[in-house]
Amino acid sequence: MNWKLIAKSLKNSDMRNRILAVLGMLLVYRVLAQIPIPLSDPETLRQVLQNLFTAGDTPQLLNFINILSGRSLENFSIMLVGLGPYINASIIMQLLTKAIPKFEALNKEGEFGRKKINQYTRMLTLPLAVIQSIGAIYLVRQQAAQIGGIPDITANSSPAQWILMVAALTGGAMMLMWLGELITERGIGNGISLLITVGIVSTLPGTISSIAGGIYNPSERFNVFGLGLPFNKQNLIIGLILLAATIIVTVLVVRINEAKRIITINYAKRVQGNRTYGGVTTILPVKLITAGVIPIIFAVAFLSVPSFLGQLLSTNESARLQELGANLSLWFQTPTAASFQVPGFTPFIYPLVYFLLVFAFTFFYTSITFNTHDIAENLQKQGGFIAGVRSGLQTEKFLGKMIMRLTLFGALALGLLALLPIIGQKYLATDIALGGTSILILVSVAIETLRAIESRALMVTYDQYEQPDFFYEPADAVGAATGARRLRFLPRRKRTDKKD
Repeated sequence: MNWKLIAKSLKNSDMRNRILAVLGMLLVYRVLAQIPIPLSDPETLRQVLQNLFTAGDTPQLLNFINILSGRSLENFSIMLVGLGPYINASIIMQLLTKAIPKFEALNKEGEFGRKKINQYTRMLTLPLAVIQSIGAIYLVRQQAAQIGGIPDITANSSPAQWILMVAALTGGAMMLMWLGELITERGIGNGISLLITVGIVSTLPGTISSIAGGIYNPSERFNVFGLGLPFNKQNLIIGLILLAATIIVTVLVVRINEAKRIITINYAKRVQGNRTYGGVTTILPVKLITAGVIPIIFAVAFLSVPSFLGQLLSTNESARLQELGANLSLWFQTPTAASFQVPGFTPFIYPLVYFLLVFAFTFFYTSITFNTHDIAENLQKQGGFIAGVRSGLQTEKFLGKMIMRLTLFGALALGLLALLPIIGQKYLATDIALGGTSILILVSVAIETLRAIESRALMVTYDQYEQPDFFYEPADAVGAATGARRLRFLPRRKRTDKKD
């Protein structure tokens, strides 16, 4: 990373305006995340939030949504739905692009086709936002009744107030999608990724303060080098272990995120008239984790289904269905530090299913995003080939075998990252909110944003470089007859036609 180049680019007014505009939009997002949903009883809302997120068995789905939405769920904010509808619409359009020939042909039309698909994605986001807004209200109401002990937070809400709540959540989701696209247009990283990252970063102060609050204890004294420090010894050791583990995991996540297989692509020479085309060599980088964190999001969503069914079946009149519902709720409850004290295999059912789902969805999503048939076909049309591999079907088989090997190790690494908080809770006997998934998002978005800033900095500082002027002249009479030329440099001079 060229930090000197980035610092030099800040002298450019356009670069400063872009960065300030992005920071301003992120600030607007954080302000909107503090505006609560209009409910009929604010006091009930306060009790729900206090009881729901101070309980030790808060479902992982709620914790995951709360982290990705920047504590909007904890505040019951109008940004509660967040970027979920837009992300789901994007995933659905990617699946439809592979399944429907019309969308596939549209995707291959270049910039026009991509803009059309993006327009369809925005249109699909609106109905998904309405559905997810209603589902989010029902989900919080159900969890509040089960964990918080409050029967119904919307008991006194009229139909007009219901419409107002759903409209507020839907409007928040659409506004967030608009802010994400505006940030992307500024060329300082991906807007959707930055908004998710800001939401995760906003949870860090609360996590750090809770850990620090457990370490600091004026009533106890921990002797270090003969000094009586007001620290709890056990919590201090756990805090140091968590700090060291966070540093190690961050380094490993950086390496895993940047790990890629480089494939050399050669292009054959073609002669058309007096010109020669091709004869160049390029590379095709294939990342170790092509799917990103999408498999973890899918796995968390699927894991919420059994516990939800268990809660529905537990109220059934049939005794067998009630027993089945109780077992589902027990098997798929959110793992906590206390849940591993229960003897038997029951506490390990959730982590095992979680790992298997992440592993399976990694292969599924990679097969959608990395289409070996299309890549091999495009290389063949452009005259490109891999050394030692025949174009066409052999190239497709080679790429398929290679991506299967990479995805195997990538799926294992992604599954272990997803299980890191659960493993830490078991061996450290303390609840951990921030895990490998959040670190993976932070690292990947930080690297992507810094690269985008460096690229933009190179563009705005390009005219500031001092470049020598030169021309060719014949070496001598014999050289002139044979076409030999000599490179002659003129003195350096600064460009005068700079552009802002």
